[in-house]
Amino acid sequence: MANEQNTFKNAPILTLDSDAVLETAQSKADLTWHEIQNAYRTKKILTGMLGGIEKTETGSLIAIVYYKDFRTVIPVTEMMINLLQDAEHDYGELALRQNKVLNNMLGCEIDFIVKGLDSKTRSIVASRKEAMLKKRQIFYLDKDPSGTAKIHEDRVVQARVIAVAEKVVRAEIFGVETSILARDLSFDWMGDARERFHVGDHILVRILDVQAENPEQISIKADVKSVEGNTSKENMKKCKVQGKYAGTVEDIHKGTVFVRLSIGVNAIAHSCYDSRTVGKKDNVSFVVTHIDEERNVAVGIITRIIKQNL
Repeated sequence: MANEQNTFKNAPILTLDSDAVLETAQSKADLTWHEIQNAYRTKKILTGMLGGIEKTETGSLIAIVYYKDFRTVIPVTEMMINLLQDAEHDYGELALRQNKVLNNMLGCEIDFIVKGLDSKTRSIVASRKEAMLKKRQIFYLDKDPSGTAKIHEDRVVQARVIAVAEKVVRAEIFGVETSILARDLSFDWMGDARERFHVGDHILVRILDVQAENPEQISIKADVKSVEGNTSKENMKKCKVQGKYAGTVEDIHKGTVFVRLSIGVNAIAHSCYDSRTVGKKDNVSFVVTHIDEERNVAVGIITRIIKQNL
């Protein structure tokens, strides 16, 4: 009787399509665990999502990465957060700065190599640093028969957005992190990069410069705008001197107001005829007084604030 019960228990789930096999949550978890074990043995790079930051009982900072629902622990020392710490870069306690960097990275994709497993508790310890160094060797230092690395100047590659601030996007490009300033993100005026870019995004970038000596010392520069192209140049043909256009205030700096016109043109104004104080994201009416062809911008006056972003 017991043998019969075991036979029934181990029989696969019978689905409406009698030829199909339905996977249970347990069977999926077993399959993923087998995949993680194989990755541990072969030192294969896995990719997961940075889902949390915790402190151990001893006060050490750890990053929690989820790989298909499996919790993976990466010590902060293995996250490759390289912060300068000297007399010129004394920004406070290192642990607090590392915590701030990790907070900005929450939700991003990161690579890691499994360093230890516990089959009983199915717990995983990993290293992002080792995965990044391995990728750096493959993509920046290893050469093809012609002597060219996979990532080189002027190549367009996919990058991961790992942090976003108002004026800068932090991207990870095959094991190397770089900051891309707002002026290199788009030919359009951009007041806040957080409106267009988000942690976890995949974006296309063009490599502008690569300095690669060894896996530990690689720096790159990249931009996004050269991949997207400059639509403002073509749209400028629609813009006429003394023409009046609607626009949105993208930024204000030292009295200069940067407006993105609805016809897809960048514009700047040094004065506003409206008695109200103009602010970022206000919808305004803009009169073009002349066109700066060298800078590819329309110059003019804000005649009225149509709608204030209060």
